[in-house]
Amino acid sequence: MDNRLIECVPNFSEGRDENIIKSITSVIETVDGVKLLDVDPGKATNRTVVTFVGNPDNVIEAAFLAIKKASELIDMTKHTGEHPRMGATDVCPLIPISNISIEETVEYSKKLAERVAKELNIPIYLYENAATSPKRRNLATIRSGEYEGLSKKLENPEWLPDYGQPIFNPKSGATVIGVRDFLLAYNVNLNTKSTRKANAVAFDVREQGRIKRIGDPVTGEIVNDENGNPVRIPGSLKSVKAIGWFIKEFDIAQISMNLTDYKITPLHIAFEEVVKKSDLRGLRVTGSEIVGMIPLKVMIDAGIYFLKKQGRSYGVSEKELIHIAVKSLGLDELYPFDPKKKIIEYALDNKTDLLVNMSLKDFADETASESPAPGGGSISAYVGVLAASLSSMVANLSAGKRGWEDKIEQMSDIAFKSQQIKNKLLNLVDEDTNAFNKVMESFTLPKNTDQEKVYRKESIELANKYAAEIPFKVMETIFESFVLIKEMVENGNPNSITDAGVAGLCAKAGIHGAYLNVKVNLSGINDKTFTENLINKANDILEKSKILENELLSIVESKIS
Repeated sequence: MDNRLIECVPNFSEGRDENIIKSITSVIETVDGVKLLDVDPGKATNRTVVTFVGNPDNVIEAAFLAIKKASELIDMTKHTGEHPRMGATDVCPLIPISNISIEETVEYSKKLAERVAKELNIPIYLYENAATSPKRRNLATIRSGEYEGLSKKLENPEWLPDYGQPIFNPKSGATVIGVRDFLLAYNVNLNTKSTRKANAVAFDVREQGRIKRIGDPVTGEIVNDENGNPVRIPGSLKSVKAIGWFIKEFDIAQISMNLTDYKITPLHIAFEEVVKKSDLRGLRVTGSEIVGMIPLKVMIDAGIYFLKKQGRSYGVSEKELIHIAVKSLGLDELYPFDPKKKIIEYALDNKTDLLVNMSLKDFADETASESPAPGGGSISAYVGVLAASLSSMVANLSAGKRGWEDKIEQMSDIAFKSQQIKNKLLNLVDEDTNAFNKVMESFTLPKNTDQEKVYRKESIELANKYAAEIPFKVMETIFESFVLIKEMVENGNPNSITDAGVAGLCAKAGIHGAYLNVKVNLSGINDKTFTENLINKANDILEKSKILENELLSIVESKIS
């Protein structure tokens, strides 16, 4: 189950011919596990920016197919446009979105670069975080001279491509591939129509700040340094670009910002700083808007920040955290904020037939039907969900208990960790059923020839291993909650002691149920090393859970007596 997510934003040197653009985007959509989010053509620039996301391997495949199609359909010898460019696919950045690091994404960019150079004979330069030298980090530097100067550039030993031969490809030119951080386009609304006032706030917050002047900050004499360059007064936010403008459609002025590294300056911090600087200038922030799409983590972090600020527990559901973020940032002031359309991970999740999306009654009915799945494996995972949910509930009640204000941070942390465990287990409810289905599918493979028999045997072995690994993952994940549940039994709100006790019983039941599924699936595996290793680890978790259950129940019984 690959939950890693990267975004790809290739820029193609064609913005006028709809058929060519459609041909390029169509090959992207043929790759499973990839979702095309946006296609933005520009006639004046004769350039189209495409955005798609998915798991890394599939994104790399889609990117290659798109670059290949562009090399077939776009002829750079005939290209004209206002935007700087050096190839049919001019630049192809990869952006890590969730559960993957910059360094890991760089390795994927190199895989893509190597394949494009080798199979399509296109010289490739690496930039930003994938750059092979400091001078190649900046895209503008690599692209200097553009397509027209590329032939001569390739003859320069200092500009040999990172991948591919230094041979000029007249039709396709060269392509720049790299890795950069996700850029957040974010606008904050003000209760003014004045662009000048909005700009004043923008200069206060943006990293570049404003030019230092004598007297009037707008018309005063510019202060220069010893080299004759203007002295700048830096703004308060790192990795932020900003400008003020007037939006006629809404009849308001906005601070328009680009957050070039939201890990350095998170969205909620940028918002709070604009509120602060606006207030100093007699202005009021009325709301904000996100341009394009946003990673889920950004919204989660904002929700946690504002709940902490209120002195409330942040160990609430993902849905509640997003709701708090939307209301606190005023993201629904100008138009409704739809998480399913604005949050990248949600836009990708188009599965409507999941077990976890069913009502309690429908899930029970589906389990009780004559179908063998969902069965004990999915139920074990869901019993674990209930354990983690009760753990979070007790922690939240403890965080909100009068007189326990000094424990809010501790209890909020437990509630938040319990929510994360709950979410992992919800995914495993469906994954256990998927694993069972893969085993069944492997047995339907043909076995008419020796080659087919070998492939079928290998597929059955792999499917059985996966079917054993999933319930073991359920065991591991539920066991994580045991430590939190014990903390709630010992130090949580005493009025909820029995709720914590029930959580412990559910956790033990979920672990034991998953253990049975590990054992039954191991029986069909020929790899004895794999089998022994997994059953030893499963036995260890089972025995530890029995000990913890007894300890928990003993404490609960003593307290309620």
